Amino acid sequence: MCSTDPGSAREGRAARAGWVAGCVAAGLLMASPAPAPAQGRFDVRGLTAVSGITVGHHTLAERPTGCTVVLAGAGAVGGVDVRGSAPGTRETDLLSPLNLVDQVHAIVLAGGSAFGLDAASGVMRFLDERKIGFPTPYGVVPIVPAAILYDLGVGDPRVRPTADCGYAAARAASDDPVAQGNVGAGAGATVGKLLGRDRAMKGGLGSASITLPNGLTVAALIAVNAFGDVIDPATGRVLAGVRTADGLGLADARVLIRSGSTQRTPIGENTTIGVVATNARLTKAQATKVAQMAHDGLARAISPVHSMSDGDTLFALATGTLAQTADVNIIGALAADVVAQAVINAVRQATGLPGLPAARDLAAAPGR
Repeated sequence: MCSTDPGSAREGRAARAGWVAGCVAAGLLMASPAPAPAQGRFDVRGLTAVSGITVGHHTLAERPTGCTVVLAGAGAVGGVDVRGSAPGTRETDLLSPLNLVDQVHAIVLAGGSAFGLDAASGVMRFLDERKIGFPTPYGVVPIVPAAILYDLGVGDPRVRPTADCGYAAARAASDDPVAQGNVGAGAGATVGKLLGRDRAMKGGLGSASITLPNGLTVAALIAVNAFGDVIDPATGRVLAGVRTADGLGLADARVLIRSGSTQRTPIGENTTIGVVATNARLTKAQATKVAQMAHDGLARAISPVHSMSDGDTLFALATGTLAQTADVNIIGALAADVVAQAVINAVRQATGLPGLPAARDLAAAPGR
């Protein structure tokens, strides 16, 4: 049975290896998959590997919190799928395949809880100044869906992203490799809150992309502020999450839940949000399907996920710069892959804050 704590610093690497092997034998963890083939490796550029996409961050380091803006200046077909039960969003109804507008010009991800939705107004102003938007008889209207995460428990809750932050992030957008870790919407993100904030760890923002030999690119950008633990799907090993009582190891939310050692879980203070993008040509219905399939990546890399305390939301964008027809099944499968990798990158690139160690801090602890 897998009833012992795999993350205690006192057990060391040998005990962890034995725990993983025991869980695989018991059917509670998947065995490590075969190594990835040489073609189709993950790209260090992240979301900006998709032609027509630029990314900008604005970080309020004094708290910290911030926002991340994904720009599609030429427009991109958009879809969305909301799986968590505590979402904070804007313009998601517009992305329904039943509704009129089929292109968006930006996506905003922000901290600050519902206050952070104000960042989208700044992005609208930025686009309006450049005459980018949905054409109407009396001027263009930029289409800017948004989603927020709750990070008010980190630092001064009166500091939160504003319209000016959104404008600054849009102005900073470029096609450079995406900055990751404690930046933008991931600046105040945390993970592993099954036993409350005191046992949590630092989350962050991560990105990943993959390009196939035929030129198809699929990428993801994820702000990881999860209620659950972050897990490497290849090994079943917890990378960041709820800590042991001494704060030096990982308690493993899966073990805690199965052992019945948890009490009533805290509400709110969570949510993983992100964007998947492709250079393929998709309809709104197809983009929505890709967003749905992309959530499989969250399920692989976060446990538990899509809870009553999370507002997990993923947007999908298709720029259509790839001339050939692409298979939605393939795009959706790759979207799940890059989402899982982006979640892993988020916690590996994060740096600790007072009382909130990062994955790199626990990995460097004696005995690990």
